[in-house]
Amino acid sequence: MGWATNYISRLKAGETVAFRPRGNSMVGKIKSGQLCTVEPIQDHSTLKIGDIVLCRVHGCEYLHLIKAIQGGRFQIGNNRGRINGWVGSNSVFGKCIKIEA
Repeated sequence: MGWATNYISRLKAGETVAFRPRGNSMVGKIKSGQLCTVEPIQDHSTLKIGDIVLCRVHGCEYLHLIKAIQGGRFQIGNNRGRINGWVGSNSVFGKCIKIEA
């Protein structure tokens, strides 16, 4: 169970969620503590490189960027050059649609 487990459950149930993630891995796109609104993904084929998604990579939960797409897989990474890894669509739960102070 990670920091986003509850949000992921709610996204799977079709809810849009809002939360304030902490950390500096997305500086330049999201500052620590900014309010992020994330909606469930209805169709993973609409995702594109640069989208910010709530996902699980190697058991860890992230609100990070899609860096590359290959077939039905997505490469996830932060905004500071780190790559977390590749995941299938079943590990990408929501897309960030709004970032507020």
